[in-house]
Amino acid sequence: MYKLGDRSRQRLKGVHEDLVKVVERAIEITTIDFTVLEGLRTPERQKALFEADASQTLNGRHITGHAVDLGAWVEDEVRWDWPLYRKIAKAMKEAAKELNVAIVWGGDWKGFPDGPHFELDRRKYP
Repeated sequence: MYKLGDRSRQRLKGVHEDLVKVVERAIEITTIDFTVLEGLRTPERQKALFEADASQTLNGRHITGHAVDLGAWVEDEVRWDWPLYRKIAKAMKEAAKELNVAIVWGGDWKGFPDGPHFELDRRKYP
């Protein structure tokens, strides 16, 4: 079983408590270790990512604490292989269902798939 490290917990500060609960449960049931790359984001950081084409919006859910980016942690480094993110998504979706929290995985997006990104569903968390 995996657990969140201190750095991941620090990066969850300011993130909506329901999403934090999902991340905490997912790390307990995942088959692949992960780290929290980013949670709450300043508007300035969002703008910089947008200008670098790393985000499609200036109004990202990170700004309000409704999103997190998770990184697959393999052999002491973040890996970007898509199959790893599908495993993390499986754990996140299972945890969300168990906790009755509506989430959206960026990997399911058609136009700009974003494997590390998870956010609270706007329909339930405007």
